Amino acid sequence: MADTTKTAKLSFGDKTLELPMMSPTAGPDVIDIRKLYAQGDVFTYDPGFTSTASCESTITFIDGDKGELLHRGYPIDQLAEKSHFLEVCYLLLYGELPTAAQLEDFESRVTNHTMIHEQMHNFFRGFRRDAHPMATMVGVVGAMSAFYHDSTDIADPWQREVASIRLIAKMPTIAAMAYKYSIGQPFVYPRNDLDYASNFLRMCFSVPAEEYHVDPVLSRAMDRIFTLHADHEQNASTSTVRLASSSGANPFACIAAGIACLWGPAHGGANQACLEMLREIGTVDRIPEYIARAKDKDDPFRLMGFGHRVYKNFDPRAKVMKKSADEVLDLLGIENNPTLQVAKELEKVATEDEYFIEKKLYPNVDFYSGIILDAMGFPTSMFTPIFALSRTVGWISQWKEMLTDPTQRIGRPRQLYTGAPYRDYVEVEDR
Repeated sequence: MADTTKTAKLSFGDKTLELPMMSPTAGPDVIDIRKLYAQGDVFTYDPGFTSTASCESTITFIDGDKGELLHRGYPIDQLAEKSHFLEVCYLLLYGELPTAAQLEDFESRVTNHTMIHEQMHNFFRGFRRDAHPMATMVGVVGAMSAFYHDSTDIADPWQREVASIRLIAKMPTIAAMAYKYSIGQPFVYPRNDLDYASNFLRMCFSVPAEEYHVDPVLSRAMDRIFTLHADHEQNASTSTVRLASSSGANPFACIAAGIACLWGPAHGGANQACLEMLREIGTVDRIPEYIARAKDKDDPFRLMGFGHRVYKNFDPRAKVMKKSADEVLDLLGIENNPTLQVAKELEKVATEDEYFIEKKLYPNVDFYSGIILDAMGFPTSMFTPIFALSRTVGWISQWKEMLTDPTQRIGRPRQLYTGAPYRDYVEVEDR
């Protein structure tokens, strides 16, 4: 629990209010303004809520100045290097790293829920073939509440647990089916003898007519992508899940809301935008031209995949993702792929250029994840669905935490109204 022994004084007009302050485990102190309106008859104005703590959480902490990302206190680079996605899922969901027996039980429960209800196959076929996979995922995940009635009662802890496992287990199957449907190939059922990442790759790239072998380098890279995107504190999609949850909506509806928010290009589409930029550059010899444009304040062009809104120094996830990118490119080669050639050279130029070093515009996680997914053979339309798959456990962890928080109420932001003042209706013939 946060320390609440300090107070802050706020004076305006003829009023002086004494507001409680809360000191977290890490990060800046927080002024508790819950009684500000009742006691002072004023609101605060904070577009985007970038200076407002909307909840108390024990799951993830970010220090953008230090380039630090912690899950339950564990640094992300250690988790990505030494752990794997399902173990990180357990950590996010339950607060501690599992014992060997707990991990085996958890992995078994997830593995045994990877298939989806057979009738949902017909639901997929209701979409147009050219539907974006994210559109399909929003619809299918939202529809899960029509297929799994036994895990929609949020007041029942056991149903919350079942819904959590089902979502984590079935999201790779749903994402892979959305991809297969978009390219006109048959759905591939999951296999219980494969690990989480390998199973997803097989469901995406295998066909019934041939055997498919998942390369361990690609499986490890995929697992790292899942791990590095598992949770990122109170971002837009996570806040959307919490807001939807505050109304008492069922878990499938809440996660579908998170997917819809993530679909926005300002949130989940960064790695896709990065790859599209690399394709726009086209060839290595054009990199100096685009570097010059990026430095020109009057040119609207911006280098995508460099710098980060939250991390003011470096993105701690990028170091691990770079290692995976190097391993994948060494395995698959880039000789015949001009986009990946541009990516490698652009990374080298930008990390050596004084302009980018001074402004701390380092390659971020989106830069490397886009390169990896492209090298694996995923179209850009699948980048955000993979992000949604990865982030599901974070959304669920935040959802479960919120449901057990006694201080939470239904979300109801206020506004600074600047419209017309009170006025009387005028009959149409008098206007």
